[in-house]
Parts: sequence; structure tokens; C-alpha cells
Amino acid sequence: MVTVISWAAVSGRRMSRHGLTDPLESIPSAAAAMCGTHAQVMTAAELSLGLRVTGATRSEVSAALWDDRSIVKTVGLRGTLHLFRTEDLPWWMAAFEALPRPNNQASDVRLDAAQVDVVLGALESAVQERELTIDELDAEVAVRCGDWAAAQVMPAFGDFWPRWRQAIGAAAYRGVLCFGPNRGRRVTYTSVQRWLPAARCVDSADALRAVVHAYLHAYGPARPEHLAQWLAIPTPLARSLFANADLDEVELEGVIAYVNRGDTDFDDAVAPVRLLPYFDAFVVGSHPRPLLFPGRAAERARARTQAGNFPVLLVDGEVAGVWHQKRSGSRIAVTVEALGRLTASRRRAVETEAERIGTIMGGRVELTFGTVTVGPHA
Repeated sequence: MVTVISWAAVSGRRMSRHGLTDPLESIPSAAAAMCGTHAQVMTAAELSLGLRVTGATRSEVSAALWDDRSIVKTVGLRGTLHLFRTEDLPWWMAAFEALPRPNNQASDVRLDAAQVDVVLGALESAVQERELTIDELDAEVAVRCGDWAAAQVMPAFGDFWPRWRQAIGAAAYRGVLCFGPNRGRRVTYTSVQRWLPAARCVDSADALRAVVHAYLHAYGPARPEHLAQWLAIPTPLARSLFANADLDEVELEGVIAYVNRGDTDFDDAVAPVRLLPYFDAFVVGSHPRPLLFPGRAAERARARTQAGNFPVLLVDGEVAGVWHQKRSGSRIAVTVEALGRLTASRRRAVETEAERIGTIMGGRVELTFGTVTVGPHA
């Protein structure tokens, strides 16, 4: 018999597992609970992690990343930067390496498989002893590989990059490169072996099953098309991954979805009021979108079909508004736009959330309830 569950129960369980109800024990465990923390904007990543660990601050996130090395910054889901728990990195990388990654470069720009291998060998040698900036990597690859790799023919952001840079994702997925500490304002790259000197090899099939199980633990119940969107892979491949995993069916709001085998308990967990930053993993990974973004939220808190482009206000596990922060020195001006009436208790909860943001980010928050006038990514 298929277990029938409600959206409220699903939202409550997801928030609990994400550390958004009861806090998690550490920054690495928070990164693991989210299946990686989106880190294209580091301040948003610091806030995502800090909100899930009692008393955590952005400086503690930095310490976990660069001092303890218990989390690692690398190319992850959908080819974007993520923070992963370091001990989980081998199976994440093995899974990403096994997934199809289309190369959209023109044929006269694209690296072939043999050229990628040559570039990765050059990169591996270059970062063994020290961190290097992207410009320094450009120089190293030019010397080690030659003009074909260094030629500035790859279109990027209105300019042209050296051809070899299209191999950065492959270098991350094969465990050659990850990010090192910034050198001033400049990003550096380093060897994964500095984080995982005894990294074990993981079978790709085992790694893909681990990813499916991790995803369903954090975001289940879900359907193959949800996994496909999350990983940016074809839906038929996602169906195959589900078929090769050990799953149970449940019914959510009249639609069949899937959870890990035996993971069918959904208590009536309370979904508290939360302010989540840009591209918080809870919002990006959760489906169905019409239930997460009900009514006006579908238009106000999303950019076309994309979730995560706006920081959001969660009420009862659903997107109920957007918010924005602007920093000036130690002052952080936070504006919260609710899409419906907030009760007095929920306004107080928003005030508490704003105070938490100030603590995490090391500033003094001034909260305003009103219209957010900036667009996505502002």
C-alpha cells in the first residue's frame, strides 16, 4: 500500500533535515545535509551554512574551509561552485565525472578527450606545491602544453579566454583541482590532495547511487524530473538512476513520488519562519515548485522557471515573500517584503531571523518591512 503524505509534512521534514528547524552540529554536517552549499556568491554560502548551526558566523565558515579543511570549495552541481563536506568529496566527484556534460563550444574551439587529458596532467603538476591564480595557471598551461591550449579563442563574458579553461570542470571532477584561499581579492586553485591526501577511488555506479540517496534524504519525496533539473541531466538518465536505486513509492498531493527504501515516516514537524539567502539549497532542490512557490510567490520570488534568484521568506515551509540586504560598513539594511499578512508572532519571528543574519555576517541589522525594489541577483 502506497503511503499518502501531505505537503505540510514534506515541508516540515525537509526543513528538519536541513537544520532549519533544529540546528545541526557543525558546518561540515550542514554542508552534507544540503547535498552541497551553492557558493557562486560566498556571502550567500556563509549565510546558508550559518543559519543551520547554532552560533556559527561567517568567520567559522572560513575557518572550516581554509584552516580545518573540513569543507572544500569546488565545481559541483550544474557546473556551479559548491561547498562540500570534505569526506564526501570522492563520491561526489566520481558521480559528476560519470554524468554527461555537453560541451557547447564551437568545433574549432572545443578540446577533444586527448587534449583534456594533456591539460589535466599539466594542471596536476602545476598545483602540487602551491596555490595558483587563474592567470598563473594560464602561464603554466601555456608553457607545459603549448599554443593550442593557450590560444584565446573561448568566448566568455564578452571576452575570450584561453582554450584550456574549458577543462576546469573536468579537472575538478577528476580530483585534480579545487579552490584554495583567496590571495587578496584574487581566487586561487590548489591540488585536491591537500584536502584529501589519501583520497579513495569510488566506483561510479556506487557514487551515482549515493547521490540519488543523498538527494532523496534531503529533498524527498521527489520524481526523476526533479533530480534531472537538480543535476542538469536528461530526464531519461534520471529515470535510470531511480530505477537502479532502492526506493519506495509514496503519494504526495495525488502524485506518485519516491523516497529511499523504508524512509516513509513523515511526522507533523513544525516549519518555522526563516529568511534564506540567494540560491539556498533548500529552495533550489525542493519540488514540486507550485507547492513551494504558491500563488503570487511563483511570479514574485522566481526568475522565469528558476528558483534561488531571490532571497526568500519561508512561512509554514512555503515561500511567502522575498527580502534584500544592503551592507554599509557594519550596518546591514534588511528589507522584507511579505506576500501576505504576517501575524504579530510571525513578524517577531522575522525580526529574530534578521538578528541572526546580523550575528552570522558580523553586522548590525536594521529591519524594514516593505517592498523590495531590486531584481534578482541584486
